[in-house]
Amino acid sequence: MKHRISLPIILALAAGTLLAVPARAQTEPPAMISVTGEAQVSVPPDLAQIDGGVTSEAKTAREASDANNAAMGKVLLALKGAGIEEKDYQTSRLSLQPQNSSSRPGGPSTIVGYRASNRVTIRLRDITKVANVIDTLVGAGANDIGGINFTVSQASKLLDEAREKAIADARRKAEIYARAAGVTLGAPLSITEGGAPGPILYRRVAAPMAASGAAVAQGEETLQVTVSVSWAIKKEQ
Repeated sequence: MKHRISLPIILALAAGTLLAVPARAQTEPPAMISVTGEAQVSVPPDLAQIDGGVTSEAKTAREASDANNAAMGKVLLALKGAGIEEKDYQTSRLSLQPQNSSSRPGGPSTIVGYRASNRVTIRLRDITKVANVIDTLVGAGANDIGGINFTVSQASKLLDEAREKAIADARRKAEIYARAAGVTLGAPLSITEGGAPGPILYRRVAAPMAASGAAVAQGEETLQVTVSVSWAIKKEQ
C-alpha cells in the first residue's frame, strides 16, 4: 500500500523546521564576564555590652536566694549611682540550683547546699566608661563577670559604603579581564550579594576581675561585603 503526503503538509513541516532554528538561538546565554568583588570597612566600635552579676552559696535555698538578692541589690544601686540609666541594664540570667555531693565514688548523692546566681547585661553608649563600669561592678560585690561585647551601631550605613566599594572592585576586575580578552565591557546583567554581609560585627573579650584600673582595649571592628557580578560583553558593531 502506498501513502501519499500532500504538498501543503510538506511545506508546513519545512516552515516549522526553519522557524525552530532562531527559537533555539534565542535561548543561548549572552556572552558575559562574571567576577566577585570584595570590600571592607574598619571602624572603632561605639557601643559596648557587659555581662556581670553575683553568685551566692548557702545551705538552704532560701538562704542562698536571700543572700543573692541582697548582693544583687547593691550591684544595681551601684550601677544607678554610676549614672547608668535603668533602660540600659536588665536581668539576663537568674538561677537557683542544688549542690550535690556523694560520700563515696558511685554512691548516692545528697544535697549539701544551694547556689543562686543573678546576672545583668549592661549596655554602654559611651565605651570610654567600660573600665569604670567594670570597677563599679566588682566594687559593689559582683563576682561573676562574663565578658564584654563591642559593637557598631551604624552598621547598615557602613555596609552600604562597603557595598559601593565591592561593586567598584568587581568592575575593576571585569575590566582587566575584558582588556585581556580584547572585548568591551557592557552593562551588568546580575548582581548577587554573597552570604550574610558583615560577619564581623562584634568582638567579645574577657573582663578582668580587678577592683580598680581595669585595662580594656576596644580596637576596631571590620565590616565586609562580597558581591558576584556578571557583566555583558558588548557586540562589535
